[in-house]
Amino acid sequence: MSHCSIGGIRLCLGGNVFGWTSSEVESFAVLDKFYEAGGRMIDTAQGYSVWAPGHVGGESEAVIGNWMASRGVRKDMLVATKTGMFGKPGDLEPKKIAEELDKSLERLKTDYVDLYYAHRDDPSLPLDEVVGGFDALEKAGKVRELGASNFSAERLEEAFEAAEAFGYIPFTVLQNEYNLVRRGDYEGGVQSICLRHHIAMLPYFGLAAGFLTGKYRSTDDFAKSARGSGMDRFFEIGQPILKAMDEVAAETGASLAAIALAWLNARPGIAAPIASARTVEQLPALLEGASLALTDEQMAKLTAAGQ
Repeated sequence: MSHCSIGGIRLCLGGNVFGWTSSEVESFAVLDKFYEAGGRMIDTAQGYSVWAPGHVGGESEAVIGNWMASRGVRKDMLVATKTGMFGKPGDLEPKKIAEELDKSLERLKTDYVDLYYAHRDDPSLPLDEVVGGFDALEKAGKVRELGASNFSAERLEEAFEAAEAFGYIPFTVLQNEYNLVRRGDYEGGVQSICLRHHIAMLPYFGLAAGFLTGKYRSTDDFAKSARGSGMDRFFEIGQPILKAMDEVAAETGASLAAIALAWLNARPGIAAPIASARTVEQLPALLEGASLALTDEQMAKLTAAGQ
């Protein structure tokens, strides 16, 4: 990250599965292994997993809070959470984000978060009001760093300019979707702004919701998991990418998941990719990706396949 290192390895563990497809027992096992491997950063959100039947949101934060408390590791961890998941008008009002942060802190069993994001932009609010609200939370000591998620290049630049004009602490971290199959939400204008303003990019869906692990080779494979229904948006464009990844896997002996994450780690402006593991068995490939170094030729092959 821009002001503080992500710590340990270049991988941020996605918490979206905790308390959803990963039970608390499974989640604790994943978190334990991640910690043992040197992983120190976890990404979650207030809204995880409100989409699941019977869930109200906050389940992921609660699991992470229970884990940190039971293991006594809060001081070792960098915890990122987000507010305003659905981008409803008023979600980023200063009073609202402060109230929602207090709820997150209670679930996380802590008195601060290391990184607090605006989960989605709220075009109904002036950006100086939004940035000012986040600024107040950092100055109050409840937040260590501020981030934006799912922001366009134009709005990210405007937010930075508003912070500068009013003397507020700016967003120093961005979380947009970025992976080998989906590159438009980062490359180009957003990437240029991040590099110019030293905004650290922590991309989500680093594995394209599992597509880049290679387990969805045909449309029949969509039934393999709860996320399979979303694979159609990656499938067609992803075929030449999987072919290039297979070739790199043959050369390196690395898993496809590791190759996808290693590609991200080598891209300009990337602090670390975010990826989740539902079970302990899924974690080694993610850890492998944090240390895998691809050659210039391999990077070029993968990059060209996705264009």
